[in-house]
Formats: sequence, structure tokens, C-alpha cells
Amino acid sequence: MSCLFGPVPSRRYGRSLGIDLVPMKTCCYDCVFCQLGITPQTTCARRDYLPIESVLSDLKQWLTLHEPVDILTLCGSGEPTLHAHFGDVLRWIRAETPYPSLLMSNGALFFEPEVRRDAALADRVKISMHFWDETSFRATVRPHADLTFEKVYDGWLKFRENFHGTVDIEFFAVPGMNDAPEALNRIHRLMSPLRPDTVTVNSAERPPAESSVRSVPVSELNQLRAFFGTVAVAQTATASTAPQPYSEAALLALARRHPLTPAQFARYFGMPESQIVAALQRLATADPYAARALLPHDVSR
Repeated sequence: MSCLFGPVPSRRYGRSLGIDLVPMKTCCYDCVFCQLGITPQTTCARRDYLPIESVLSDLKQWLTLHEPVDILTLCGSGEPTLHAHFGDVLRWIRAETPYPSLLMSNGALFFEPEVRRDAALADRVKISMHFWDETSFRATVRPHADLTFEKVYDGWLKFRENFHGTVDIEFFAVPGMNDAPEALNRIHRLMSPLRPDTVTVNSAERPPAESSVRSVPVSELNQLRAFFGTVAVAQTATASTAPQPYSEAALLALARRHPLTPAQFARYFGMPESQIVAALQRLATADPYAARALLPHDVSR
């Protein structure tokens, strides 16, 4: 079941089965803080990166396992709306499962009517907003050349006009780049017409794409959260899951799509941390994502 991973413990959404529709680092952005590293080449090209028949077959097989989850999430290696038929996955979830769906998107392609139409099939949509104008847009997410701040933001406004589900916005704090009071106030004003149900203020906990991006201590995150009003929510403790079957392939799949610390991997698989570290060390010579998992993490939060 190559396009599925987890269920993984999500801080915001509980036990989440990940559905990964694009190859590693296939994205419209090259965010300075991305936990998956640098995007080699940004793209806005929508295509069938995976055959949709294969994706739905994987989901049908998973459903026969009757493993309870809290949510089915389109996320993983890159931007899910780059898959030309991501809407078919959301339609299938709605028709064939009892679970809600979540689209974790940067929202970069919402200027396209067909993307807005299909995104609206999700029960929840999470978009990312870390900028307030063209300069900050280019500095924080380093978008594809065809994208502009105005085009992306206008797409969000049009999407919200007709979407009646839950909208979650993530703000990723990058010290020295978007955390000044003036920047936060401008971002908040731009968020207001989007009527977010929640705003999550996040910061680097895992190694970011650019080593210059620093983590923000919890006390400072709480201060930043105050700028976004009553809809701002704190990160909760990571949801627990029953230990998952271990294999090196399963470890790599998770490291590539949902990076964790060695201690978190150990809890996820129900294994001693020393065995996880040894496995990552063996894999690190051939796989950069195994190597990234061994880098120092900010575990203070």
C-alpha cells in the first residue's frame, strides 16, 4: 500500500491515516522551514503522479483491515492538490468510509477553479499562511515563479466564499522573518476574511530546510498566538497509537513523510530507542531522510 502511511499520531487531528499522492518533495513551494528539506525544483504542473486506480485500490484494501482512525488525510511528500485527481480520493472517502477527510494543503493552487471545487469535497481544509505581501511570500516559502502573493490570496478568498466545512490555518513562525508585531498584525488582518475555525501557531521542532531557521520557545509561541485572537489554538500533546508493525521499509516511509524523533519512532513501533537509532544509522548511508531523522531535534516542546 505504497501511497498510504500510518496511522500517525497527529497533534491536531488524532490518529490520522496519511494518503500521499505525489513523489517526494513535489511542491509549489520551497519553504525555508520545511521538515522534509529543500524542494529541488518547484512546480505548478498538475498531473496523475500516481494512477488514481492504484490509490483507490490501496484505500479499499486498507478499509478491509477495519483499523479505526480519527481522520483520513491527504498529505505527505508534497502538495496533494498537484495530483490532477485528488478530488476523486475525497469523493471516495465521503462515499465509502465513515471517516472525515482532511486536505492538508499550502493552498497555492486555489486560484484554479477546479482545485477549489475538488478541495471543497474535504470535511476540513488546512492551508498555510506565513506571509502578508509579495516580499514576505517570496522570502518564507520561495514559491514557483508563476505564483504571486495576490494570486494565491485571491484564490483563498474565492475558496472560502463557497466552502462550508472547517478551515484551519497554520502560521509558521520564522524568527526575524515574520514574527515582528507589525507583520503579525498584517497577517491577522488578512486572515480575518478567511474566517478560520482555528489558527495554529507553529515553529521548527524538526530540522528545517534552512539551518538558519530557529525554533521558537513555547513562552514566545504563546505570545505570538495572542495576535490571532480567540481562534488561535495551542499545540496539544501528540496523539497515541497502538504500536505499529515494524520493518525498515515502514520506518523509511514514515521518516520520508512524517518525520519524528528517534524516541517518537520508538514509541510508534513499540521498540527500544536504541534499535531505532541503529536502524536509522544503517539506512542513513543510502537514504537522506533516515540521516535527517538522526539530526538534533528541538524536543523542548
